[in-house]
Amino acid sequence: MGEVVGAGLLAHVPTIMLPEDVRRELNNGEDFSLGGALIQLRKEVFETLDYDTVVVLDSHWFTTVEFVVTAQDRRSGLFTAEELPRGMCRIPYDWRGDPELAFAMADASAAHSTWVTAIDDHYLPLYYPSINMWEFLGRGLDKQWISVSVAQTGDAEDFLRCGRALGEAIAATDRKVLLIASGALSHTFWKLRQLRDHEAADPSHIFTPEAYAADLERIEWFKAGDHKRVLDTMGEFMKYRPEAMFAHYLQMAGALGEGDLTATARQYGDYENSIGTGQVHLWFDRPEGGFPRPHATPTDPDYVRQMGGGKVDIPAAG
Repeated sequence: MGEVVGAGLLAHVPTIMLPEDVRRELNNGEDFSLGGALIQLRKEVFETLDYDTVVVLDSHWFTTVEFVVTAQDRRSGLFTAEELPRGMCRIPYDWRGDPELAFAMADASAAHSTWVTAIDDHYLPLYYPSINMWEFLGRGLDKQWISVSVAQTGDAEDFLRCGRALGEAIAATDRKVLLIASGALSHTFWKLRQLRDHEAADPSHIFTPEAYAADLERIEWFKAGDHKRVLDTMGEFMKYRPEAMFAHYLQMAGALGEGDLTATARQYGDYENSIGTGQVHLWFDRPEGGFPRPHATPTDPDYVRQMGGGKVDIPAAG
């Protein structure tokens, strides 16, 4: 039976891809900590653990009528980011995919009253959370990598259901998997005319003091392994606009047992600002005995209606 052997809530912030001289110029002569922290995480985790596949829960990849998981046998090419082409330009990438795991996740989704489609089209676009994570944590290691989208029409329950389907697929395919929930905590940018005054790493530049405090509170809960409290206060945290509705974390939590998850976080690098947003690297090691299994999605009709489940018709591709 497959299992998750480690998981991380990791920042993909574009700053990590900039040349060092540019990073120091933005940060009052000092370097940001997040890039170096990923190098340390690679040495301590990605180069030492026994695993087959890395799954990136990509908070920049938005789909609408379903979640999508990449199912190509291999992905390679050059990547230029549409958001910041001067900072992420023609980055070469080449990794093996995991079609078996991707299609297993799609197959498992119906049992959780959600919709996941595996797509093996080699022209499917990429987004920079997946590229940036692979650049630091995967290049040269020859592991399988796949990515999962965020359904922008979803809510917290939908994201948990997606994660449950992923957890079930991992168990069914006998895979050893590392999960990367790639995205920020609070996520409000300064406006264009102001943001160049707020590019330094110091958290005093986070958009509001309240968002700063909410981020620090959740970092402490993660370090204590109190995932239940994080989940129980999601409505409160939404006031600070976590990136992608915090889908990346919720998908990860859904795969790892949600409120039953008590894995404690190790922080790599500092908690840093990125033009108003809260960025941090948190790694959850496999607990003794393994991570909890994903929950079953209740099938009671009243629950399904309440949470938005049921059958929908999804148009065929093409």
